[in-house]
Amino acid sequence: MNEKKYKRIFTVVIDSLGAGEMPDASSYGDAGTDTLGHIAANVEAFKIPNLQKLGIANLKDLAGIAPVEKPLAYYGKLREASNGKDTMTGHWEMMGIETKKPFITFTEHGFPPELIAELEKRCGRKIIGNRAESGTKILEELGEQEIREGKLIVYTSADSVLQICGNEETMGLETLYHYCEIARELTMRDEWRVGRVIARPYVGKKKGEFVRTSNRRDYALKPTGPTALNALQEAGYDVLAVGKIHDIFDGYGITKSLHSTSSVHGMDQTIALAQSDFCGLCFTNLVDFDALWGHRRNPIGYGEEIERFDKKLGELMPLLKKEDLLMITADHGNDPTYKGTDHTREQVPLLLYSPSDQGSGRLPTQDTFAVIGATIADNFGVQMPANTIGTSLLPLL
Repeated sequence: MNEKKYKRIFTVVIDSLGAGEMPDASSYGDAGTDTLGHIAANVEAFKIPNLQKLGIANLKDLAGIAPVEKPLAYYGKLREASNGKDTMTGHWEMMGIETKKPFITFTEHGFPPELIAELEKRCGRKIIGNRAESGTKILEELGEQEIREGKLIVYTSADSVLQICGNEETMGLETLYHYCEIARELTMRDEWRVGRVIARPYVGKKKGEFVRTSNRRDYALKPTGPTALNALQEAGYDVLAVGKIHDIFDGYGITKSLHSTSSVHGMDQTIALAQSDFCGLCFTNLVDFDALWGHRRNPIGYGEEIERFDKKLGELMPLLKKEDLLMITADHGNDPTYKGTDHTREQVPLLLYSPSDQGSGRLPTQDTFAVIGATIADNFGVQMPANTIGTSLLPLL
């Protein structure tokens, strides 16, 4: 164990910013995917000066972005040890959990009739939808019917999720959340066990006017065991969760949570925390990259979101002190130029920056995302929980 080197660590997850196919990508149907590389190739005048200074174009070749002679950060790629390519699997692995049995998906045929019948009975509404679909598309198609006939839109995706739409004005948020709690209870059964139930509230009364709101709520499974977050919390350190982190870990190991309405808002919250006094981890998830642009296969929108992030990164970096460490990474890929609408099985970037007199340069490619949690635990001198994976990168810094 190292003596504490940094007082505060900021781990920022750019949700779905993959950095090129994993060696086993073809077995997931994802050969040739490269989220970051393909965005750079599709966005004219792609400007990410702060990521560039840190070494993002040293990490991998990016069209229109030159590598820098002296990057400010250590940089490298992480491979996923777990079996999967979803948000929960990626984040859980970062904090030490290897998922060997992937969560159940219902992409091909929708949810089984027995589950649908039980959900209808418990909620008192007939279910419409029940297929894998883009949330915006199914809302446009069935929103009017849900409102007019008092039905319930239930759908899934390529992820292990059950999603329920509800109109904030006609159904109400509390009712929608109640239905999701029922769905979460039902999907705890092994044969229906999904990673997340998601409430998808929206406003509007007719086609062309429907808009999903930021009052989304995730009902996730608890991690299968204690993680680096629990180790930090039990040792008395702050574990501050920004964005979806609380939902992904179901609050497990977290001392304070902040809900974000957008990725820019999530960065604003992280910037505010950088100006506060704490000792421990600030763990931020920025979901818009994935939800708004990756799944919708919009490389231009995704590129513009990265540019907005880069501007906020330029506000965060000057606030960091010598005893701070910034870790920028991702949880999986979602190549917006690839077929379909699903996540893609990719390596993810890792940038490690501190204003202290640290070195910089390329780190060897790591075989697990869990080096992140192991590094954090090592820094604060806490033991990683039993049955976790990952080794600390501190000796390399």
